[in-house]
Amino acid sequence: MNDSTDAQDVSQARVWLWAARPKTLGAAVAPVLVGTGMALEAGAWHLLSALLALAGAVLIQVGVNYHNDYADYVQGADTQERVGPLRVTQAGLVAPQTMRRATILVFGLAVMAGLYLIARGGWPILAVGVASIGAAIWYTAGRYSLAALGLADVFVFVFFGPVAVGGTYYVQALSLPTEVLLAGGGPGLLSIGILLVNNVRDVAEDRRAGKRTLVVRFGRRFGVAAYGACLVGALLLAGLLAAGLFGTTPHPWAALPLGLLPLAIGPIRRLSETTDPEALNPLLGATGRILVLWALLFAVGWNL
Repeated sequence: MNDSTDAQDVSQARVWLWAARPKTLGAAVAPVLVGTGMALEAGAWHLLSALLALAGAVLIQVGVNYHNDYADYVQGADTQERVGPLRVTQAGLVAPQTMRRATILVFGLAVMAGLYLIARGGWPILAVGVASIGAAIWYTAGRYSLAALGLADVFVFVFFGPVAVGGTYYVQALSLPTEVLLAGGGPGLLSIGILLVNNVRDVAEDRRAGKRTLVVRFGRRFGVAAYGACLVGALLLAGLLAAGLFGTTPHPWAALPLGLLPLAIGPIRRLSETTDPEALNPLLGATGRILVLWALLFAVGWNL
């Protein structure tokens, strides 16, 4: 293989990596960490189920990102004036139909990863899988998509929070305590935080494209306030669960995520004070790191 072919291969791999949006993948990994940590504490840890749940979650997230890349381009939401991270379809690096086929392929792989989980967990896991992929497609599918209707925040909270954490726990323990669903609120809120960074940054583009996100409807100030509430709310939730204030068994060390408060102050302040949309892009990675750290600290603390 010659040097030019090698360079082309590396370039194509990088293009698909960009399309997968690595900074958002923490939203897929974090709930699996939480659900698996809680299953471990309950003596119900199941390695194969945990790994397949992780694979399925990441593949669904990548599928969402590929579909969003394709749909925003064909619907005119991504234009030459875009200020966010590179979108490969809009940039002409991937043909729209190629991106569409890649989306179908990735969702197909997610289904394959879920077959064993369905066999183990039965119809509840089948229902979760179908709903997750259906909602992922609906997220940016046309005029009445979740994003266009301003319901994306609800989708993100539910499917990257209680559903993902609860599903991960259930395929290992084959039961579902209330405290697991409550713990899903942490990743759910922080995943909304990632979405809000995007929506605050893209508010002008979304308004022109007719996407009625909550930030478009209620303004930038609302988006900033909601972002701060999501980050602080997730940290406080860990403390409440640790104290057993929801009628659950106390796990004092599960309050470890409260130590992330200093890390959360900087992004909240930056989102509030920065008016240059491009300068907000680093907040995606910063919020994603807080999300993964929250999950790690909570999972470890739950077992101490």
